[in-house]
Amino acid sequence: MFVKICGVTRLEDADAAVDAGANAVGFVFWPKSPRFVDPFRARAIVAALPPFVTAVGLFVNQPAEYVNGVAALVRLGAVQLHGDETPDDARRIARPIVKAVPVAATPSAGSAPLAAWPTAVTLLLDACDPDLRGGTGRTIDWDAAAAVAATRRTILAGGLTPDNIAEAIRRVRPFGVDVSSGVEAAPGIKDRAKIRALFESIDAQRS
Repeated sequence: MFVKICGVTRLEDADAAVDAGANAVGFVFWPKSPRFVDPFRARAIVAALPPFVTAVGLFVNQPAEYVNGVAALVRLGAVQLHGDETPDDARRIARPIVKAVPVAATPSAGSAPLAAWPTAVTLLLDACDPDLRGGTGRTIDWDAAAAVAATRRTILAGGLTPDNIAEAIRRVRPFGVDVSSGVEAAPGIKDRAKIRALFESIDAQRS
């Protein structure tokens, strides 16, 4: 199970995620987010990550030139598009793409049908919120998510916590999960105990 801890703003939180077993750490580069992190600060955090942990940058309707510049500066392993981007927009990004799909809008992601996204693009299923663009703490329709996950590589997001993560994985069977608010003490400030509890729940679900 691929696990990403998103909305990281501090080195100690990245370390907690890595120590617990995270495969990826996410950084939000959309200035309107309460979890926004300056690219230079993110670069310092990424420099301290072990090589087996992927740094993922989240962007919302930002120019491809900016996305590519930040990706190069921070040394991102992947880019997560969390706005109304199209497949044409994604083709201009020089990194592997994760495309956030608001489940309330399925079968559409932004202005493009799901089928329009190449299979090389991983879909991230999240709650629909045009203002927050993720990190809402709201769960999504897991049955609808399971239908998408059965057809292509999918990451499940939306209100996942140590208490519901095992049930979410059992019902949706995604490639991976993405957790932000569910392991926080406050927006952008992670809780080490909650991170540890999340991975304990995931491990228990596997056994």
